[in-house]
Amino acid sequence: MAFDTKTMGPRDLSFILSEAGPISRDAVTILSGSGVLKPGAVLGKVTASGKFKPVTAAAEDPATGADLAVAVLAYGVDATAADVKAVVVARLAEVKTSMLVWGNDFDNDAKKKAAIAELAAANIIAR
Repeated sequence: MAFDTKTMGPRDLSFILSEAGPISRDAVTILSGSGVLKPGAVLGKVTASGKFKPVTAAAEDPATGADLAVAVLAYGVDATAADVKAVVVARLAEVKTSMLVWGNDFDNDAKKKAAIAELAAANIIAR
């Protein structure tokens, strides 16, 4: 008898250590083309549109603001083909560093530490 091995991925809100209740969360729009995002994805905010997308380690145009980590996705979404509404942890929270979801360009600890410092500036403390 063969058994299928299954791997559990990130679960909704499992990255939270503590938060200040509803004041910690915001309803936002995830930018179309961002793909399938898992809970715990670290996000940046596009200045021109106010929409969110996965933060990148590479420097983008400073005017966009999307290269700064400002929020963490609470529930998984699929923004492959259209903008989608989502809930993010935007302030006053502690999160588990090991459960944050990073893009492929976060290939070393220095890049992650820089983004974690940006989250701290938004009062999201990674532990």
